Amino acid sequence: MSDHVASTLTRRIILGLLLGGLLILTYAVLHLFLAPLAWAGILAYATWPLYARLRRALRGNATGSALIMTLLLTAAFVLPLLWLIALLRDELGAAYAAVAAYLAQGPRPLPEFIAGIPWLGERLQELLDQLAADPAATRERVGHWVEQRTGEILDLLGGVGRNAAKLGLALIAVFFLYRDGEKLLSQARRVLHRFLGVRVDAYLAAAGAMTQAVVYGLVLTALAQGVLAGLGYWAAGLEAPVLLAALTVLIALIPFGTPFVWGSIGVWLLLNGQVAAGAGLLLWGALVVSWVDNLVRPLVISSATRVPFLLVMFGVLGGLAAFGLVGLFLGPVILAVLVAVWREWLEETQAQTAAQPPPGQGRE
Repeated sequence: MSDHVASTLTRRIILGLLLGGLLILTYAVLHLFLAPLAWAGILAYATWPLYARLRRALRGNATGSALIMTLLLTAAFVLPLLWLIALLRDELGAAYAAVAAYLAQGPRPLPEFIAGIPWLGERLQELLDQLAADPAATRERVGHWVEQRTGEILDLLGGVGRNAAKLGLALIAVFFLYRDGEKLLSQARRVLHRFLGVRVDAYLAAAGAMTQAVVYGLVLTALAQGVLAGLGYWAAGLEAPVLLAALTVLIALIPFGTPFVWGSIGVWLLLNGQVAAGAGLLLWGALVVSWVDNLVRPLVISSATRVPFLLVMFGVLGGLAAFGLVGLFLGPVILAVLVAVWREWLEETQAQTAAQPPPGQGRE
């Protein structure tokens, strides 16, 4: 009997070692594609209701529906990106011309209410005088700085190329997730049931709800903030409102990040003497743009997932630091599953406590 137990234990150890080695080798092969696969999963899950409707309209043709949805997603990413690049090309030139014209006007005094600020007003005035006193020297310093940062710029361009390649891989993968997603999810659920039991359904539900909430709460809120902020930039008379709106959208993916964009621009307008435009932009940002961030985003995410928004914010920031851009979604999802596990353990503990007889009872 002991020999049989030892033999069984040996086989399990060998099997565990083989599976562990296989998982390590699998990670070595696929680690470069994990981020595109994660993006594909997020895109497929967030747009699955639309795919399901399309498949019903095509009488269950999974391949055709997946192909159409993939083409629609590709157009949704590529066409706005091309339009934005065309606009940014013109607006970058306009922004550079505006800055050059401002420097060519020579030293300009700060508004009185800013110049009167102790210490800060004097420092800001000195900085403006240095920049405007010799525009040629300023351009030379900027050119020298650009030359020193050429390697960083090349790395940035390489990063853009790598991200474009990852987007292409994600769009290829999303086609197969549309077509075979239900089968893959069913197989994954059966495997997880074997290790975790029925509780895995609650974990998958928590992950799915958080993914959907983060997509709508982060992405759509960031787009709304970018549009509203862009209207404010246009009304303030800025030279490149689309460029600044696109920058606002990127920063808005981080909770409470947009004030750094419209706030900096509003302060710059005030320093430039455009008091009405600067004050109006600051009021617009505080009363309208930030209202979307501070109210709509927490309401969408917290109400859909029953996860405190503070924890979601930590998940977004921590996921961004740990996994890059895809961590904006992975971080909150990981914490949502953790909260689901925590709540399940609490419920089990409360149930066990309620089932136990009070102290002293049962001894009679």
